[in-house]
Amino acid sequence: MKENPVIAAVTGLTVEVDGRALVDRVSLRIRPGTVTALVGASGSGKTTTGLALLGEFPAGARVTGEVAVHGTRIGYIPQHPAAVLNPARRAGALLRDMARTQVRDLPRSRRRAAARQRVTQALDDAQLEDGEQVLGRYPHQLSGGQQQRLVLAQALLLGARIIVADEPTTGQDALTTRRVVDQLAAVAAQGIAVLLLSHDLDVVRELADEVLVMRGGRVVEQGPAHRVLEAPTHPWTKELLAEPRTLPYAEPGRTGAELLTVDALTARHRTGGAHVPVLSVDRLTLRGGECLAVVGRSGSGKTTLGRCLAGLHRDHTGRITLDGRELPRSLRDRSREQLAAVQYVFQDARAAFDEHRPVLDQVARTAVRLHGTEPREAGAEARRVLTDLGLAEELVRRRPGLLSGGELQRAALARALLARPRVLVCDEITSGLDPVTRRSLLDLLAALMHRQDAPAVVLITHDLDTAAPADRVAVLDGGVVVEEGPREQILTAPRHPFTVALLGASERWGAAARR
Repeated sequence: MKENPVIAAVTGLTVEVDGRALVDRVSLRIRPGTVTALVGASGSGKTTTGLALLGEFPAGARVTGEVAVHGTRIGYIPQHPAAVLNPARRAGALLRDMARTQVRDLPRSRRRAAARQRVTQALDDAQLEDGEQVLGRYPHQLSGGQQQRLVLAQALLLGARIIVADEPTTGQDALTTRRVVDQLAAVAAQGIAVLLLSHDLDVVRELADEVLVMRGGRVVEQGPAHRVLEAPTHPWTKELLAEPRTLPYAEPGRTGAELLTVDALTARHRTGGAHVPVLSVDRLTLRGGECLAVVGRSGSGKTTLGRCLAGLHRDHTGRITLDGRELPRSLRDRSREQLAAVQYVFQDARAAFDEHRPVLDQVARTAVRLHGTEPREAGAEARRVLTDLGLAEELVRRRPGLLSGGELQRAALARALLARPRVLVCDEITSGLDPVTRRSLLDLLAALMHRQDAPAVVLITHDLDTAAPADRVAVLDGGVVVEEGPREQILTAPRHPFTVALLGASERWGAAARR
């Protein structure tokens, strides 16, 4: 059988910034209709290698080696889709602009309908539900998963012959991930090459023809997917494939009194001049020292719930109380004590930092702003917390752009901890991380929850493995809590059809629920 021709090649690629090698002598070949997967820890060089195909390199980078693309259009799906979406334009604006350029050769009377059909098809291919409604929203009104699928629709509409998919299932639930896997497989079946940069080894296992395992910018293991994933030879590959965390986050038996309560909450998004309900919660509680996992599909209202708790989404009615006292809807109306009490860790840690200021300064600023700590003392406290979370002072004195996604997520957690919160809302904090970094971050979260002054944690996640060690699990679907209870009940004996379907989309948890 004749092998497909190479349509893009990277040969001996080395990318250095300030003497630090982000990528070190990496080579790969891309062929039509194949899926090549780059896997590895945060900061291993996956994204730098993928962006090299588009001719994109970090500012000030010294590049050697060769990148050859043979007359092929390339589409790019970034890990953090908000970075490429214009916050001042509605979600559908760019899709419509792209579609119009593709139908210019048609008679004028047919162009509008043809462009609309192309946009609709791209939305369907990207598995973006309620596409027409989503197109009328601004990017900040979309969940992380919706933003990801919107950018995927753009790449599909572009008609690329190579798609660089950087964590395309980040922030997505098992059902949506299943559809994205099916879609990327269909894309490859059409003869389109896919360069998959992913920490999700289940996705890699289903899609990849070839796997390259990266560490410290180098390829440490490479070969056919079945061989690398089923019989790894390098110790690092074996560590990536280790089982997820199973021990509880919180210390058993330490749950305290009722701390945070949500009553009759209805949250809305403004769409086309109308205020559309997106979340309705009759009652939800959180006890001191407890970890509550909130799971559901992208767009189900998980992030909106977390933002309401933190005062970041004020278009809502109902009551949110802390220690029996009602919290103002907007953080602008909350006292410094209330702001410190409920802290929010964003899904997109990179977007949550000012790219022009050192990370250490931004973390220390929290203690100055919320507790009136002197700057020198705040800096010392920030260094202690960052060191506890595994971030060296040399690293955090850099600007955010020189830290990996996992490193920035730890820094974001440190910034929240400097507020000494009573409640910590963690919004998909592991969604863009590889298995090793994810286990490490969750171990850190567990260590924090075992401290005497541990905050209660609301853990928003699409990942059932991440939710499993929580005390309780709340399941959202269509903006409604459809099921809530102890983790053992929800994950092994679900009652609601949606929970059953969500668990069924996961090989591991589907089997547990059927036992």
